[in-house]
Amino acid sequence: MNAHQSLAIGQPIERCEAISPAAAEPDAMVRFASISKTYPAYRGKPGVNALQNIDFAIPRGSITGVIGRSGAGKSSLVRLINGLEKPTTGRVVVDGRDISALAGRELRLAQRSIGMIFQHFNLLSSRTAADNIALPLEIAGWAKADIKARVTELLALVGIADKHDRYPSELSGGQKQRVGIARALATRPSVLLSDEATSALDPQTTRAILDLLANINRELGVTIVLITHEMSVVRQLARDVVVLDAGHVVESGHVADIFTHPKHPITQSFLAEVTGDSLPVSLASRIVAEPSAAGQAVIRLQVRGAGVGDTLVARLARELGLDVSLLAARIDEIGGQHVGSLVLGIPLGISGGEDAVARTLAFLSQHQFSAEHLGYVA
Repeated sequence: MNAHQSLAIGQPIERCEAISPAAAEPDAMVRFASISKTYPAYRGKPGVNALQNIDFAIPRGSITGVIGRSGAGKSSLVRLINGLEKPTTGRVVVDGRDISALAGRELRLAQRSIGMIFQHFNLLSSRTAADNIALPLEIAGWAKADIKARVTELLALVGIADKHDRYPSELSGGQKQRVGIARALATRPSVLLSDEATSALDPQTTRAILDLLANINRELGVTIVLITHEMSVVRQLARDVVVLDAGHVVESGHVADIFTHPKHPITQSFLAEVTGDSLPVSLASRIVAEPSAAGQAVIRLQVRGAGVGDTLVARLARELGLDVSLLAARIDEIGGQHVGSLVLGIPLGISGGEDAVARTLAFLSQHQFSAEHLGYVA
C-alpha cells in the first residue's frame, strides 16, 4: 500500500502514551544515565549547557531517531556515544561498557565497535573506494588478505562492487555515502551512528540510502542511531524517536505514537513540515471560516493501525444520524505500523448545523480519535 491509497477504517485505536525506548526495551545497547554536558566559557564567550538531565536508552538491534533543531544538542549526544566527548555528569553505557569512563587504548578498542557515517562523507580523495573502506582495518592491524576479503564483502553489501577502484571524485553523492557506510561497518561494529547522513543527498538518493540502512539493520542486527533534523527520515526508517530541544529530551516513544499524538510544540512543528497530513490543494483552496446552509463542516482526524477505518463513516451515520462523506484520506507506514489521516465532511443543512460538528467531535474524542475542525466548504 502506498502513501496515497485510500485508508480502510476499522475499530478506533486506543490512545497510547509515549514511552521511552528504555521502558519498552530493557536490553539496551546504548544507555544515557543522568547525563549533562556543559562546555566552559572560552575567550570571552559564555559557557553552554548543551545537554541537561538526559536519561533514556536505545534498544539493542533497533533503529532509533534522535531529532532536533540546530543547537538542540544532537552533535554533543553523538560525540558522547562514540567517546569523543566526556559527560560533565552521568554515564554513557554502550554495549555494557561505560564508554564515558574509558581512555587511551581501552577507549580506542571500544570505538571500533561504534561505526560512524557523516553528512559530507569524509572520504580521503587520494584513496580509492576500496582503500577508504580498508583504512580502519589497517589501523586495527588486520592482515592484508583479511582486509581484501572484508572490503570485497562490504562493497557487495552496499551495492557498489563495481566501484572498487574508483576515487571519490568519480563517484556520485549516493555512491560516496555507500562507501562511507561500508567503511563504518568495516570493523563489524555493534552500533552504527548516522549523523545527518542523508542531508546532502537528493530525495531519491536519500530513500535508497535509508533502504540500505534498513537492510543492514535486518541482516546484521546492527543498532542504528539516526541523528537528524528531518522528520521524514525518522518516518521512513526509525521505530523509536527521541526529540531534543535546548539540550532536553522533550518527547520520546514509538514513532507511530509520536506521529499520531505529538505532545510538545517542537514535535508538532516537526510534524507540520511532513507532508503526510497536508490537504489536497483542491480541497484546501475551498475551505472557508464561515458555514453555509448547503455546505459541509470539514473535520480531520488521525488514525493508526491496519484497517483502522472501514466502518467509521458507517458508524457515524448509524449512531449519530449524520450523512458523512469522506473528502480525503492518506496513509503511511511509520515504524512498522499504518498511520494516516482522514478528512470528513458533515453536511450542515441536512444534519443540524453546528450541533452536528459538536456531536461528531465528541463522538471521536470518546473513541480516542484525535480530531480537529478545519472550517467549511460550500
